[in-house]
Amino acid sequence: MPLRPIDAIFVHPKQRLYVVYYRGELWQLPRMKIDDRSWQNRRPYTNDSSSLYLSIHQAISDPILAQKLRTLDLPVAVRGSTLPRFEAWWEAHGFRWLKDRLLTGESPLAAHQTTTPAKVLNNQPDSLINRQTNGHTDESGEVNEEQVSPPSANTDIFADMLAELTDEVLEQKL
Repeated sequence: MPLRPIDAIFVHPKQRLYVVYYRGELWQLPRMKIDDRSWQNRRPYTNDSSSLYLSIHQAISDPILAQKLRTLDLPVAVRGSTLPRFEAWWEAHGFRWLKDRLLTGESPLAAHQTTTPAKVLNNQPDSLINRQTNGHTDESGEVNEEQVSPPSANTDIFADMLAELTDEVLEQKL
């Protein structure tokens, strides 16, 4: 890949396993779960690559693995395509697609498509977050917006990933 190497998740439907396309190399995960433990137990994929199909879901829910594998929210048109077809699309259109997304301010990262509000990341129900203040409520009993505790640092992981990706793409020489 002459431009930016890409990370993508492929599925082998008959063997029922995930294969990760990591910087141009194929890695087989030991089970049908995408997390850091599976990634640590990966092994090179040596079977026929023409039987691999691009997974519809590129988002990785494990935050540790999401830092290592920067999968993108790819266009619907390429989802489900075979590995050779995906590589041809990426070589012909990938860099321009990525640059256009970044220039319009959209995040190309698949992780951003599944990010959840801070209340879910904190594992607290709505009622607890609404009551979690600095001990102050107004006279009506409602919580002031600025008094609610800030979201956890978990959301900054994806912002850092996007900043690095933006720098990498926009600094690329054509």
